[in-house]
Amino acid sequence: AISMKDLLHIQWTGSNTHNNNNDGNTGQGTAGTDRSNLLQMSDDVGKNYPLEIKHASFWSGVESLTDPHASGTDIAIGFASSGYYCSEKGTKMCPASESVEKKHTDINNQLNNAPASYFGHVLRFKRKGHMNYICTRNNSFSNRSQKGTLWIK
Repeated sequence: AISMKDLLHIQWTGSNTHNNNNDGNTGQGTAGTDRSNLLQMSDDVGKNYPLEIKHASFWSGVESLTDPHASGTDIAIGFASSGYYCSEKGTKMCPASESVEKKHTDINNQLNNAPASYFGHVLRFKRKGHMNYICTRNNSFSNRSQKGTLWIK
C-alpha cells in the first residue's frame, strides 16, 4: 500500500527483439517481442477481465505530474494502450495526432504496434481506495496471470 502523500511512477520496458532460444515465445503477440499494459479490473473476483475505460472509476481520483492537463480518462488510455494513444483528444503534453480521437491506425489487440516501453506517468492520488489491475497481453495462458491490486491509504 502507498500513502496519499506518496508519488508513484508507473512505467515499463519491453522488447522488440529478444532471443531466448525459443524459450520466451509462449506468450501472445509477435514472436520475440514483449509488451505490457495496465487496465482496471472489476472488484468482483469472478470477473477476470478489464473494465471498459468509461467504467474505470479509479482514474478519476488520480492526477499526473507528468502531464498535469491529462484527465483520469487520458491517463487510463495511456496505460491501457501502452502509450500507443496518449489521451482521448490531446493535451498540452500529448499531441492530438496521438490521441484516440485523431490517430488513424487502430491499436492491434495483441499490442504488436504499441511501443515496447512506456514512460508512463508520475501519479498523485487524490483519494484513498484500491484498484485491481490486469495486463491483457499476458493473460490468456494457464502459465501467465499478470494481475495485482494497488492500495492507496
